[in-house]
Amino acid sequence: MKLYSLSVLYKGEHKVVLLKAAYAVSSFSFFQRSSVQEFMTFTSQRIAERSAKGSRASVKEQEYLCHVYVRNDNLAGVVIADSEYPSRVAFTWLEKVLDEFSKHVDRIEWPVGSPASIHYTALDDYLSRYQNPREADPMTKVQAERDETKIILHNTMESLLEPGERLDDLVSKSEVLGTQSKAFYKTARKQNSCCAIL
Repeated sequence: MKLYSLSVLYKGEHKVVLLKAAYAVSSFSFFQRSSVQEFMTFTSQRIAERSAKGSRASVKEQEYLCHVYVRNDNLAGVVIADSEYPSRVAFTWLEKVLDEFSKHVDRIEWPVGSPASIHYTALDDYLSRYQNPREADPMTKVQAERDETKIILHNTMESLLEPGERLDDLVSKSEVLGTQSKAFYKTARKQNSCCAIL
């Protein structure tokens, strides 16, 4: 079981703003880490953008699960983990992280914030501490009793896309992804697709 990223975002009317994030990318090759990190940011923003206020959802993308929780005050959190990491544990500590973040960072800063301007340092500690889901187990029991929102499992990232919309198009138009990350995406897509028999 592995956690790869934890992001706190603000879901504005027209765009999603990344406020703070922590990444655990040491399992990737050194040369891929920055591209992987950019893709985690891109994915987190798209998932938060497409999720309704007051909802929790899990989105499966290849061997990863992206867990998103969007609060009614537009503060959102996204955890990217491998498919073995328990969803309920991810949602339990995601709620705790968002509650703590909202106590330490003034709501006025959310719509205009950025990772550089928001002074909140606990995300790296959370990402490290909860690599082992047993650390969050006591909270999981409490959460199960008072969970009032529905967790939705989407089969793929594509299921979040609107009719006629393609993930490839979103990637190519993205302002968050650099040229190297876009090339990394195209290479990964080619390697993961099945070969046609001529």
